[in-house]
Amino acid sequence: MDNNFNPDKQHTLANAISISGTGLHTGILADMTLKPANAGFGFQFQRVDLPNKPIIKADCDLVTDTSRGTTLEANGAKISTVEHLLAALVGMGVDNCLIEINGPEVPIMDGSSMPFIEIIEEVGVVEQNAAKAWYSIDENLYLSNEEKRVEMVIMPAREYQITTLIDFNSPVLGTQHAELKTMRNFKNKISACRTFCFLHELEMLLDNNLVKGGDINNAIVVVDRAIETEELERLKKVFKKEHIEVKSEGYLNNLELRFPNEPARHKLLDVVGDLALIGYPVKGRVIANRPGHSTNVEFARLIKQHIKENKHLKDTPQYDPNQPIVYDLGYIEKTLPHRFPFLLVDKIIDLTDNRIVGVKNVTFNEWYFQGHFPGNPVMPGVLQVEALAQCGGILAINLAGEGEYDTYF
Repeated sequence: MDNNFNPDKQHTLANAISISGTGLHTGILADMTLKPANAGFGFQFQRVDLPNKPIIKADCDLVTDTSRGTTLEANGAKISTVEHLLAALVGMGVDNCLIEINGPEVPIMDGSSMPFIEIIEEVGVVEQNAAKAWYSIDENLYLSNEEKRVEMVIMPAREYQITTLIDFNSPVLGTQHAELKTMRNFKNKISACRTFCFLHELEMLLDNNLVKGGDINNAIVVVDRAIETEELERLKKVFKKEHIEVKSEGYLNNLELRFPNEPARHKLLDVVGDLALIGYPVKGRVIANRPGHSTNVEFARLIKQHIKENKHLKDTPQYDPNQPIVYDLGYIEKTLPHRFPFLLVDKIIDLTDNRIVGVKNVTFNEWYFQGHFPGNPVMPGVLQVEALAQCGGILAINLAGEGEYDTYF
């Protein structure tokens, strides 16, 4: 993101851009094209290799598998390992993108988000003429999974921030943490960090023919026990290397670490990608202890549900009777021609060029309650609309400048 990037506007790609690569788990080569999309489109995958070219929305409610990456399924189609691409889009400030792909799995590339960020930078990101509706988390939301020893929380904050902590009881990894204080730092601090796995996990996957991606030079392999000679020979074939050894730090020499805490940073990358499935841009501070795809998705569903339940409250003005009045009743009577009983604004408490907040004090003694549901007093809807119209009239007159005006709805 450049310094002119406006976080309160939606963004998409300036042009279409393509990339090809092999899926880590399926071993299937796929061509993928990222295309610009209209405001409000979000992220949607399209399987252009299937009949009717079905579309799969990037939505936590469509996740069907999290065993080896995050898999979405809809309209009879699947797309797997979506998290690194989604993290790149979020990290670059892209809100709307159509992802066309002719295979079942997003290419793994080097196991990080950097290859995707590089192609996004080739075409650039453009601002759209639509506001970005952030959802600010207003209370702590928790997720705990004792079996997996995972704890996640999102707390109120002015920006979207993430901290991850990992502890796998591994003498090699130890306890690591990573932090992202602003999404502007994603590209430089997080995006290049690659996926990692333990040697025993890799061998289980190989035994079950699950890592079909061939050259697995896209995963940091953590060696958590002594390796026999025949195991090294097997790994030579898998990694297509003449020489395989365990580094003194406890990693296979298939890769050099890009950061001392690259595994913790990659876990943060996964959190960014999986929480993109909430479907709403959020402001809040996430702290994730030992996160994984299944709990990330579960947490995304928890946040999405909270937003859906509270979305109608998002733009409700907070009334503080002690805040200073912008316009009092005297000014309103000079501005509007209305008088009792049809003057329905008592004071203005907020006013800008495109927003106004007025207050009407309603008591049980209002004249209309005598005949309008007397047993259950309700201010008639037509008068509520009239109050809104009068408030809008004050905004319009304020913008119009000097002159005498009558306001009509």
